[in-house]
Amino acid sequence: MTKRYKRILLKISGEALAGSKGTGLDFDTLENIAKVVKECNDAGVQIAIVVGGGNFWRGRSGGNMDRTRADHMGMLATVINSLAMQSALEAVGVPARVQTAIEMRQIAEPYIRGKADRHMEKGRVVIFGCGTGNPFFSTDTAAALRAVEIDAEAIFLAKKVDAVYDSDPAINPNAKRFDSLSYIDVLNKGLGVMDSTATSLCMDNNIPILVFGIEDPQNIIRVLEGEKIGTIVSNG
Repeated sequence: MTKRYKRILLKISGEALAGSKGTGLDFDTLENIAKVVKECNDAGVQIAIVVGGGNFWRGRSGGNMDRTRADHMGMLATVINSLAMQSALEAVGVPARVQTAIEMRQIAEPYIRGKADRHMEKGRVVIFGCGTGNPFFSTDTAAALRAVEIDAEAIFLAKKVDAVYDSDPAINPNAKRFDSLSYIDVLNKGLGVMDSTATSLCMDNNIPILVFGIEDPQNIIRVLEGEKIGTIVSNG
């Protein structure tokens, strides 16, 4: 494997983990992703993962529920996904640790930057749960924040769509696909890559965002090797 990056942060949407089911967990999808992560890990790539929770709970679907409480429920959903990802990785022989931004010592380590760094240096995959631990911040922002903290060279944004478009390609067959974008373009056009807080954090710290479809998990390797698939968001 020709490695373009030594350390990456892989952000996987909760919806992607549901596979074709739409909700909950699809264990074939988890296994397929774990096998590809193992290939990358075996090649010496240091990997951290942030997973969303949208396959179980989306805060904005909470009706009249208090936003803070709804966001806390979303954080707990990410822990379910993190533990499932950890189990899938360990089943294929990859040592993995879950660290959470909200302390729950019985099931996961608390997030400690130095400890996460040592885990990756020892060849373990670290999975970050609970987002940033704060309401009103998305798991996209958590991915950007953790990427900055652990000195990741890029964010691999694995989604159900294969690239960034100017509108939803599932609704608009004429949606324009972008091969590359600047952070400013994403912010000015209001494109749904990451939320504005996450995009700004990546821009300020010059961390490229590589957006691609996770339906074929081998795309992770293709992006790692520098193949131009999906969309790259950078300073240009």
